[in-house]
Parts: sequence; structure tokens; C-alpha cells
Amino acid sequence: MTASRSSDAAAVGGGLAMRSRMTPFLAIALAVVAADQATKAIIRATIDQGDGWPSRGGLLHFSHVENSGAAFGILQNGGIFLVIAAVVAIVAVLAFIYAAPAGNRLYTIALAFVLGGATGNLVDRVTRGTVTDFIDPTHYPAFNLADSAIVLGVLALAWLSFTDPGSEPGGDADAGHEDAGGSS
Repeated sequence: MTASRSSDAAAVGGGLAMRSRMTPFLAIALAVVAADQATKAIIRATIDQGDGWPSRGGLLHFSHVENSGAAFGILQNGGIFLVIAAVVAIVAVLAFIYAAPAGNRLYTIALAFVLGGATGNLVDRVTRGTVTDFIDPTHYPAFNLADSAIVLGVLALAWLSFTDPGSEPGGDADAGHEDAGGSS
């Protein structure tokens, strides 16, 4: 009976730890989705499809583009394939964050950006059949906040993969590098 109570307490403690790790992750992802959906709604309400503001000529303007494809306009009319790909990506990010040991918060933030961006574009695909893009730099395809969040998240994950932000210069990483004579 005592062992059962002990394991129940451990399960509750583990659940609380998971909840405390998932709450900021999900809050960031939801903030990305909310910002993405709000900006897309503003664009759809204020700029007719195909129009832009201000008029062309500058380095950046806002336009209303409905994209039935993926990034850079590839896979136009990809429909169900793009929905399935987004769902798979969302499930993979959730599974990774759930299975990963508690660790570097920067990884969690980067993954939350990817999750929020993928979810924001999935909401458009499911509800509208297209994704609303509106940030339109000169000589570059239009994109939206969800796309930006995905790119920033992936870049952060790549950077974190090639660096070790937990290590400090002169710490244990430098230990054991003595010359052949055994003195430093």
C-alpha cells in the first residue's frame, strides 16, 4: 500500500513537472497563432486580394496574397498533402517536446515558434483552403507571421545544435588538454 502511494505521488509530481514545462511552451505557441491570425484578419479586412499598401516602389509593403501552395509558392494547390504535412509536423514537435528531458529553455522556445507557425498556417488551410500572405518585400515572395515564426524557430534550433549555450569558456570543456610533458 505504501509503495502504491509512493508511485502515485511520483506520478503526480511527474505530471506537475510536465505541466510546468508544457505551459510556457504552449503559451508561446498560442501567442504566435493569435498574432498570426489577427494580422491575417486585418489584411483580409483592409486590403483587397491582389492589392498592396503602400504602392510598389519601396523595399517592403503589405499585400493580400492567398497562397494555395507551400513556401515560396511551391506545390500550388497542394491541398490535402500540405494539411497532412502540417499535422505531421505539429505532432512531431509535440512528441519531441513531450519525450525530451527537461533541459534548455531555448530549445523549448524555438520549438514553440515552429509549432505556433505551423498551426497558424494550418488554421488557414483548413478554414480557407489557402494561406494569407501579406509581408511583401521587393524581389522576394510574400509571407506571413507564421512563416516568420517557423523560420526563426528552425534557425534557432540549427544554431543551438551547433553551439552549446550551457557551457562556459574556460570550464570543463578545457580540462584534460595538457601538453605531452604533463604540465600546462
